This record gives sequence, structure tokens and C-alpha cells, in this order.
Amino acid sequence: MAKIVVQKTEITVIQLQDEDYICLTDMLKAKDGDFFVSDWLRNRNTLEYIGIWEQINNPGFNYGEFAIIRNKSGLNSLEAGSQCFPLYWYEKREKTQKGLFENSDDGYIRHDAISDFILEQSKTRYGGKVVKKDIFYYVYGLLHHPDYRKTFANDLKKMLPRLPLVEKATDFWTFVDAGRKLADLHLNYEEQKKLKEVTVSGSEKGIFTVEKMRFNTKKWGEGKWGEGKSGELKKDEIIYNPYITISNIPQKAYEYIVNGKSAIEWVMERYAVTTHKESGIKNDPNDWAVEHDNSQYILDLLLSVITVSIKTVDIVAGLPKVEWE
Repeated sequence: MAKIVVQKTEITVIQLQDEDYICLTDMLKAKDGDFFVSDWLRNRNTLEYIGIWEQINNPGFNYGEFAIIRNKSGLNSLEAGSQCFPLYWYEKREKTQKGLFENSDDGYIRHDAISDFILEQSKTRYGGKVVKKDIFYYVYGLLHHPDYRKTFANDLKKMLPRLPLVEKATDFWTFVDAGRKLADLHLNYEEQKKLKEVTVSGSEKGIFTVEKMRFNTKKWGEGKWGEGKSGELKKDEIIYNPYITISNIPQKAYEYIVNGKSAIEWVMERYAVTTHKESGIKNDPNDWAVEHDNSQYILDLLLSVITVSIKTVDIVAGLPKVEWE
């Protein structure tokens, strides 16, 4: 890998099979900074192209996770254009010697993203024991509050949302505790075990390949007080494949909504075998499970997401009632 300097800008050049390739990313950064590159990466066509290339050239490509990212392309929730509230932010180190009070890791300097000003404001309101991590988890809990999301719905879609400090110290600490539990739950979602009331039948056959998961349908009069209609979806039951059925899924599991759809339905939709119309390439999430020697990964993931959904709904239900101005 070599570098050439054009108008005081370093441009990467690599050689493959006697052909020289110039890095367009370096050229674009020199002209428009990182904005143009990040905007390009949000484009759905770009992500489709990257996905196809990865499937052809990368044997360890995780199509299931990629499909979730691809579906968010162009939305404010995609990292390239997201609104986020990190605990830390990192600055690339330009000098070789680090300062006495700098936190660094792999050539980057770590900075607190939560200001000293808001820390002092929080200490004044809620007590001297408040630390910046408490504020971080407070924000995560706050962003899950249904009334907050409804009140500031327009801000959450278009601009930096307001993050008010609640009046009562007890409410603040309730949000902190809820945010900490939610963060642990969402970060470690794959570790969540199946709930006892949720049952799985047919898994003893050992056939975990999935084509397209679907809900079962009701028959006339089926359901509580016989109100079921023929053909109506039974969301308490998911047909995983012709052999495996998941039953007794509580209705509230579908109350955990991510980008307009329940987390459970995202998994059902994205972990399905599909064929790309233009290229004819088959996308099979089962390949990743087999390559990682865990044939029931997709089933375990779905069961974990059911658990995460129910626990999330329970935690959110315990958040205090707050009047937002």
C-alpha cells in the first residue's frame, strides 16, 4: 500500500495483479470531509451492493445481522446519521506522547461525552452521589418512557430531542435503575434464556433449518370468549419450520416496538431465505448458523428476543409517571 500526495492531501494507492487502484474515499474526504462518505453509506443501493459483494467473497458473512442494518438504510436510526448519546467519545491521537490525565486506547484519546455542567446540575437536584454513568443510564431509561416518546415524537424523528431532568430525586433514580437494566438486557440479548411459559415443540427432531417463519391462524370461535375469526393471526404461536412450533407467547411481547414493528417480527422477517431479484443470489441465514457450528442459533435468537421483549415491557411499565413540559 502506497500513498501519493495531491494538493497537500494523502491518497491511498494499492496494487492488485499489476493494476493500480486509487482510494476514492480519501479523495472524497479531502473535498467534503466525512459527511459525503457517511451519507453515501446510508444509501440503500450502496448497502445492497456491499451485501452482495460480501456474500460472494466473505464465507463468514452474517446475513441476518446485515439484513437488519440494510432495512434501516436512509433512516435517522442508521449510525451514519444517527442521534446518539454516548458515555464517551474518542479523538484520534495526533501526538506520540499522551498527557498525564488522558485516557487512551489503540491510538485514540477517550473523552467524557457527559458534560461537567450537567453532572453538577444533577448533583444539585439529586444528591452528591450522582456520577456520569448514572446520567448515561438515566437518559437510556428516559428514551424508553412511552409518554416521553409520544410528547417529543417530532423531535425524536427530526432533531436533537429534549432530555429534561425530572423534578423528583426518586424518579431520577428509578430512571437510572431502569436504564441500567435495559442496557444490560439489550446488550446481552443473546444470553437471555427462554421463559418457562413459552413452549417449544418439535425441537427434539433436531431440524432447525428455517425458510420463513410465520404465525399460525385462528379458526372460527378460537380464542378467549370465542371471539376468534377464521384466518386471523395467532401471534401467541409461531411456526418456526414444518417441525418446530413456539407456543404460549404472551401478547405483551409484541408491545416492544423497534422502528415501527415488534422486535419479534423483525427477527421473523429478517431471518428468512430470500433471493435477490436482480442478481439471483440466494440469501440463506442458515449458512451462518452452520458455519459457526450452532445449527439452532436462529431458534435460540428468536426465543431470546421474546424474553428480551417481555422483560423490556415489564421494566418500562415500572417507570414513573412524569409530566413533560
